[in-house]
Amino acid sequence: MSLLVIGSVAFDAIDTPFGSTGKIVGGAASYISLATTLLHKQVGLVAVVGEDFDFDFVSLLKARGTDTTGLQIKAGEKSFFWHGKYHMDMNSRDTLVTELNVLGDFDPIVPEAWQQPDYVMLGNLSPQVQLTTLDRLTRKPKLVVMDTMNFWMDIALDDLKAVLKRVDVLTINDEEARQLSGEYSLVKAARVIRAMGPQTLIIKKGEHGALLFGSEGQTFFCPALPLEDVFDPTGAGDTFAGGFIGYLASTGSTDFEAMKTGIVYGSALASYCVEQFGTTKLASITSEDVDARLAQFRLLMTEKA
Repeated sequence: MSLLVIGSVAFDAIDTPFGSTGKIVGGAASYISLATTLLHKQVGLVAVVGEDFDFDFVSLLKARGTDTTGLQIKAGEKSFFWHGKYHMDMNSRDTLVTELNVLGDFDPIVPEAWQQPDYVMLGNLSPQVQLTTLDRLTRKPKLVVMDTMNFWMDIALDDLKAVLKRVDVLTINDEEARQLSGEYSLVKAARVIRAMGPQTLIIKKGEHGALLFGSEGQTFFCPALPLEDVFDPTGAGDTFAGGFIGYLASTGSTDFEAMKTGIVYGSALASYCVEQFGTTKLASITSEDVDARLAQFRLLMTEKA
């Protein structure tokens, strides 16, 4: 089953109470691609970078099985850059610098070989870019998963709602779910958001786990794994989404039972992501590491039950 990933491949600079990084590789599609290729081998990437990018990272993506023919390289231009500072609770952060650079006029070109993907992961980007990507597919995918954030709810709500009508699964955090729905109760919020288009909603709650709301009133909760060290939550949500859709693509399934397992896979991969800054930890783990973390999750959920 082919899986197309679209999102940002970029630079971040991260400050946390545990240290600062300077400029490192980041971007939603970077995390998603690293996560999906741990579980699935037919992955294509659509993104854009400037000529200043770290192309050793692109080589890593290729080595991990990502087809990067859809990665545009803009000569004479700079890659997207974000600089953020996390507070002590590691759940809240301040954006210090945002430089759109090549993302300012990103036109997503989908290679012909990837215009009929079975699965699509729309990473956090402008809703208009997400819509354009879907318009350029020549066959309706088996499943479209979308991630977004409150920034687009603030400045592009109409476009965002237009994308929502065309996706099957939406992943957002609890604060974003409340903003998008206007409801404080996450159960009510899920009902309102699902009426906007996506039949399935995943609400991420950080260290408090994730909720899955299905098309027939089903609900599933996956806890987060307690960790000794959390250095950097940047990219954890993208990693979660990548693990989720990577598992589904590897099985060819889209039913609620498969999604329940997909959430556990996503949570397992996200738990690795936060243990080091940026993409460092995610780039170093193997499928055996994923299996080991899944075993910890099974034990946690058995004890919880």
